[in-house]
Amino acid sequence: MLVVEDEPAALEFIFFLLEEEGAVVTPVASAKAALAALKKSQFHVLVCDIGLQETDGYTLIRRIRALSEKQNRNIKAIALTAYASEANKEQAINAGFQLHIAKPFEPSYLIAAIAQLFKM
Repeated sequence: MLVVEDEPAALEFIFFLLEEEGAVVTPVASAKAALAALKKSQFHVLVCDIGLQETDGYTLIRRIRALSEKQNRNIKAIALTAYASEANKEQAINAGFQLHIAKPFEPSYLIAAIAQLFKM
């Protein structure tokens, strides 16, 4: 699982939460680092903040969807963001995320959402 979050405390929390659930997690703090990781290794799930510093999550997911299949183009993706309006949710889905979760979030909700991805 690849987690992209530029806020160090949030990245650490999500990493800890998912590892406690048994996930193998690669945490990165930027879109650039995420793209590099996706080109090197296979991942099943992406959990990505939208409000990243240099390149936002919408741009990142569009770039991911343009990659080759070997580079994780079809990765299941969750937008995890403080942008919580219905319009933001629609924008995330239209950009290429399967699910949108507003911050702050209940840890159990994120775990359930990841499980839901595997049924999609």
